[in-house]
Amino acid sequence: MNKNLILAIDQGTTSTRSIVFDRHIQALAIARREFPQHYPQPGWVEHDVEDIWNDVVDTAREAISTVGGVNRIAGIGITNQRETIVVWDRKTGQPIHRAIVWQDRRTTAFCTRLKAEGHEPEFRSCTGLLLDPYFSASKIAWILDNVEGARSRAEAGLLACGTIDSFLLWRLTGGRVHATDITNASRTAIFNIHTQQWDPTLLSLFNIPESLKLPEVCDNSHLFGMTDPSVFGEAVMIGGMAGDQHAALIGQACFQPDMAKSTYGTGCFMLANTGETPVQSNNRLLTTIGYRIHGKTTYALEGSIFVAGAAIKWLRDGLHLITHASQTDDMATRVEDSHGVYMVPGFVGLGAPHWDPDARGLICGLTLGSTQAHIALAALESVAFQTYDLLHAMIEDGASKASALRIDGGMSANDWFCQFLANMLQVPVQRPANLETTALGAAFLAGLATGIWSDLDSIAATWTEDRVFEPDIKPELRETMLNGWHDAVRRTLSPSS
Repeated sequence: MNKNLILAIDQGTTSTRSIVFDRHIQALAIARREFPQHYPQPGWVEHDVEDIWNDVVDTAREAISTVGGVNRIAGIGITNQRETIVVWDRKTGQPIHRAIVWQDRRTTAFCTRLKAEGHEPEFRSCTGLLLDPYFSASKIAWILDNVEGARSRAEAGLLACGTIDSFLLWRLTGGRVHATDITNASRTAIFNIHTQQWDPTLLSLFNIPESLKLPEVCDNSHLFGMTDPSVFGEAVMIGGMAGDQHAALIGQACFQPDMAKSTYGTGCFMLANTGETPVQSNNRLLTTIGYRIHGKTTYALEGSIFVAGAAIKWLRDGLHLITHASQTDDMATRVEDSHGVYMVPGFVGLGAPHWDPDARGLICGLTLGSTQAHIALAALESVAFQTYDLLHAMIEDGASKASALRIDGGMSANDWFCQFLANMLQVPVQRPANLETTALGAAFLAGLATGIWSDLDSIAATWTEDRVFEPDIKPELRETMLNGWHDAVRRTLSPSS
């Protein structure tokens, strides 16, 4: 039987999925598991990486079994939640602490001190990032300083460190390969995106010893190594890795500098391809590596919204206004508008372009006429408003205005939201026929490395459109709504921002 299928492992913030694709990008098998979130203190978010590992193995085996066995799998692509960090024992492979998740804010004071000391300008020029708890470096420092014996073990070279992709690669290969891809490396805040090396100055800034074993940094499409036969029954090549948002950029075939995508999952992440030249932002956006294939680096501008789909989940699990996320579509069409209600979902601070870790959530404009539907509608609108802020900032920074925005993620299935997004952005919003763009990006990368696809043009040819949402709103109404949103944001920001 021909090995002509690709297994994509999509390890996200709240769930793990394994999807098997064929060369026509048809998903032949999908297996999914949700895993627990741990909140030890307010603002802290952790994952048990053994939960993640078990879910990866279980979902991958289930998907492989569905398509007839591992003898059909040509390669594996991995995509993962970015910035989430793991430190583990190099001999046993056991983590020394739960993974600290990208949403975690425990190192806010540490990052604030580094900014007060004047380190951010040089830091930004090296990394394209901001001194913020969002990124991995301060999380690594926290583990070394707060887990008993961790710093001395790191200094002795006994510990390894990496993002989730790196940890999974280590486990899948039986501890033989310690590597990462360039996109995940670029989000750690200790990687120089210009020299494309781990940076000794940045390691020193965060007091991370060079003896802590960091992964080798590779292209996104690369023959990383073979899985240990004990995992799936026979060895399979791991041929692609990318952080989730970069994988979605690839899955959406945004290979030209005037192309942009926005993914609506737990958070929202917009990436605009800027080509071979990094664009430095004056609006607190991130300059990041979009992808590197065959040694050629493509850069991107990124805006990060911390809470998108998580706001809908909060309506369900926190306020119990809904029982299923899909109900928001019906609630949005049940009322004419949000009745002047605005929600600013700053539950874990605000991301770009504000980067205010001390901001907190706000619902304003409530009257006795406000209903559950108005609050649900305000939650949906907040994601579109935040996306507008990102796109506006990108254009101000000199990025080409996208002729359209390609969207994916769970919220992109909501027609009302897609239309409202087009109205606020004043650009067409394109929803692809295949919404599994993050996993698909990982599959493309592995398929490039193993010969399923020949080049980026052959990948771009697979992209097809499900629906385009064209802007359709009166300019004065749009302006009024945006003014109301920006007034709500001003109420939310902390005094120091």
